[in-house]
Amino acid sequence: MPQLIKVTRPTKIELIKLRRRLALASRIQKLVKDRVSILVMEFLQIAEQTVELKKSLLEDFSAMYRSLSLSAGYHGYIALEKELSASEGGLEIAAGLRNIGGVKIPAFELKKEKRKIRGYSPADTSSWVDRTAELSEKCLENIVELAELQKSMAQLGAEINRTKRIVNALEYLIIPGLQSTIKYLNMKFEERDREEKARLKRVKVLLERK
Repeated sequence: MPQLIKVTRPTKIELIKLRRRLALASRIQKLVKDRVSILVMEFLQIAEQTVELKKSLLEDFSAMYRSLSLSAGYHGYIALEKELSASEGGLEIAAGLRNIGGVKIPAFELKKEKRKIRGYSPADTSSWVDRTAELSEKCLENIVELAELQKSMAQLGAEINRTKRIVNALEYLIIPGLQSTIKYLNMKFEERDREEKARLKRVKVLLERK
């Protein structure tokens, strides 16, 4: 049975206030449910993108490993290491925020102009080295994108759970409590009205006897 809402005094003014609260709670419930639907839809879309990106990333990693193995076989490990060491450089990632249904989720971007992946001499290397470099760049970009998607999923998931708790509180506690209290007060007022009518009838009968 829903728990009754505490009221200062069982008056008709309190009853009007409770009815207004019930109407407001019902509107809020609808808005929150709509928000949950939007967040869930976004979550599922990002989850689908994450699965596809992970699959693509694994394929690119496999292709890069094969290309690197062929490069090492063609140039030798020592010569290849010497060429690739020249390509080492710093990485810069720009971080920002974007809004989805009131939730701020991260946005990452790998700044290409700041990267120095290819510092080796193309004249002294084979096409396998170029292929390896291309695939490594692609993998790096996908890793940054994957980090953004996974962080977004975590934040959306937490917000969905929090919003669902609000929906459950409205649906199973607040709104039923208001409805039960309104029903209880209506019954009390009806009982008072019947008692008042019965009292007036008795008074009328006593006056008529006199």
